Amino acid sequence: MFDPSQHEVRRFFCAVWQKMQGREPVTPLEAIAADWIGQHPEYQTLLGDAEQAVATHFDAASGQGNPFLHLSMHLAISEQLSIDQPPGIRAAFETLSARLGSPHDAAHEVMECLGAVLWRAQRDSRPPDGDAYLDCLRRRASGPAPARRVRA
Repeated sequence: MFDPSQHEVRRFFCAVWQKMQGREPVTPLEAIAADWIGQHPEYQTLLGDAEQAVATHFDAASGQGNPFLHLSMHLAISEQLSIDQPPGIRAAFETLSARLGSPHDAAHEVMECLGAVLWRAQRDSRPPDGDAYLDCLRRRASGPAPARRVRA
């Protein structure tokens, strides 16, 4: 199982940004990361300075989101969608994307569900509950449109 350290994750995204700037070739995983970085221009300045990126502490308690967690969740969701794992995630995502009119907005809704399921799993020292994850996605896909948020 791939289990990079926090610094390795941060350096990965910074290296992808550097390759994008230099129009260098990228691996398939880097191409997915590059797409998400391109959709989050608010992170690009930070990604341009790997040493600052590695050293920066992101404090959720102060309302400061962690761009590396956010981008990593985008990558995880992209992988889940590509293999339809858990089974049914792709259909729920497509319904949600059509309802919201934006795959990016749909990915952020998926991220909310994924974050909640991971938090519960960590809190309870159990594996993530795939059924609860899909239930959350299906509720969001069939429910009223969520309030518009500023992308973070």
